[in-house]
Amino acid sequence: MIAPGEEYVLTRAASPQFAKPITVRVIRERTDRRTYHGWTWIEAYQLDGRGDATERRELYVMPAGLIRARPTPARDDRVRPDATPPPGSRVGLGSAVPPASRVRHDPTPPPASRVGSGPAVPSAGGVESGPTGTPVGVPTRRVPGR
Repeated sequence: MIAPGEEYVLTRAASPQFAKPITVRVIRERTDRRTYHGWTWIEAYQLDGRGDATERRELYVMPAGLIRARPTPARDDRVRPDATPPPGSRVGLGSAVPPASRVRHDPTPPPASRVGSGPAVPSAGGVESGPTGTPVGVPTRRVPGR
């Protein structure tokens, strides 16, 4: 069984496709797929030289050929669940939300618009008309002198 979160170096011992070795961090082993004896499918993140994930991949490997990688040293710029924010930082305090004193609230509703203020009613000519009797979707224009 391949443990999630473990890092491995994949070489030709794991599969012929890895002529150039790569390092991966396992997401999970795909036990729902049938394979040949001694082979398995894994979902993993391919890692760069710094240990950062660069690509998500599904790989067909021989678990006996996986080489456990040395754990990458923890860096200060990585987010760790056990890390506490530095004193005075606003991380996790909802800093993206403005304070209530800066939020404007106007209790009066906006003025009602005549456009679309009532249901469309079919007229005798087959053209829908709004609550004022004007056809819906037909532009109106004032003619001078009328």
